[in-house]
Amino acid sequence: MTRLSVHRWRWVHKWSSVVCTAFLLVICLTGLPLVFHEEIDHWLDDDPPYAVLPAATPAASLDRIAQSSRQLYPGQVIVSMFTDDDEPQVIVTLATSWADYNADPRTGHWIKFDARTAEVLEQSKPAGEDSQTFMGVMIRLHMDLFAGLPGQLFMAAMALLFVIAIISGVVLYAPFMRKLDFGTVRADRSPRLKWLDLHNLLGVVTLAWALVVGATGVINELSTPLFALWQRTDVKVMLDRWQGAPIASPAELSSVQAALETARAATPGMTVISVVYPGSAFGTSYHYLFWAKGQTPLTSRLFSPVLVDARSGALVGAVAMPWYLRALEISRPLHFGDYGGLPLKIIWALLDLVTIVVLGSGLYLWLGRRASSPATAGQGDTVLAPAHPGEAAE
Repeated sequence: MTRLSVHRWRWVHKWSSVVCTAFLLVICLTGLPLVFHEEIDHWLDDDPPYAVLPAATPAASLDRIAQSSRQLYPGQVIVSMFTDDDEPQVIVTLATSWADYNADPRTGHWIKFDARTAEVLEQSKPAGEDSQTFMGVMIRLHMDLFAGLPGQLFMAAMALLFVIAIISGVVLYAPFMRKLDFGTVRADRSPRLKWLDLHNLLGVVTLAWALVVGATGVINELSTPLFALWQRTDVKVMLDRWQGAPIASPAELSSVQAALETARAATPGMTVISVVYPGSAFGTSYHYLFWAKGQTPLTSRLFSPVLVDARSGALVGAVAMPWYLRALEISRPLHFGDYGGLPLKIIWALLDLVTIVVLGSGLYLWLGRRASSPATAGQGDTVLAPAHPGEAAE
C-alpha cells in the first residue's frame, strides 16, 4: 500500500469507529442479557404453575380459548393468538378496536391460557399501567433507543459504520504488522502502545464473529421497513382480487381451530405457532394469517406465512417470502447465537465481552491521543486513531 492509500484507509477507519463506538457499547452491553433472554425470562418468571397433567393430554381448542377471551372482554377484538411450542401456553392479544391497535399496538393487552385446560394463568395490566420489564428495556435499547422506527434506522447506520470500521481495520492490519510477529503485545513499552497491541490482537481474533454480528445487525434493524415493503408489493398484488370486499366481522369468522388444522395440513414438517386475525396492519382484512416454522434448530428460525379465508375457512395458500425477508430470518439466529443451545450462547457472550474490551480500548486510545500535546504525540509510539480491529504505525 502506498502512504496515500494508508492515509485514506486510516481516515475511514478512524471516523467510522469514532462515530459508532458509543452506540456499539450500548448494543454490546444490552446484547449480553439478550443472548440469555430465555434463561433470564424463566428465572424472573413468577407466573402461577401449570396444571400437572399426563404428557399426552391434548391441547384445548382455540375456539374455546377465543370464546373465553371474548367473554372476559366483550366488545373487544382478538388481534392474535400465539401457541408456545416450549411451554403449554397460549397467549391471546386483544384490543378495544382495530383502529386503536393499528394506530398504536401498545394499546393492546394479553391473556395467558393453559394450552391444555384453557384456564386463565395471567393477564397483562391495562395499557399504560404495565411497567417495563428488565428484558423489555434491554430489547428497546438494543433495537431503537426507545425512538421507534427512526431509532431503528439510526442503529442500522451505526451497525453499518461498524462493518466499515472492521473492513478498513483489516486493510490497515497488514501494514501495521509488517515489522511485528502476529500476536505481539509490547507490554514493556508505554501503556498506550500495550493497549494498541491488545486492541489489534483482540480485534483480529474476533474479526469473523464481529463481521457476522455487525452485518446481521444491519439487516435486523431494517425489519420494519422490509416487512412494510413486502406488504406494499407482493402482498398487495396477492390481495388485489379481494379489494372492495367487506372486512369480516367477528360474527362472520369461521372456526379458528378448523383454520389451524387447515394451515397445519398445508405445512407438513412445520409447526404452526401463531395466527393473526383479519384486520391487522400486519396481516390482511380477509384472512387468518398463520405463521409456521421449521422443526430443526436452524429451520425453527425460518417462518412461512399461510393464508386461510376467514369466512369460509378454505386454504388460500402459503405465501412465498421474498429473498430479503429470508435473509432477515436467517440473520436473527446468527445475530443472537440462540440456535445451538446454551454452549453457543456462552461462546456468543464471551465474544461480546471481548468486543466490549476492543471498543473500550479503541475509545481510550483515541481520547488519549487527542489529549496528547503536539510535542509528545510524535515521539516513541505514534499510532493511528484506534478502532476495530487494526491500526497502522506510521
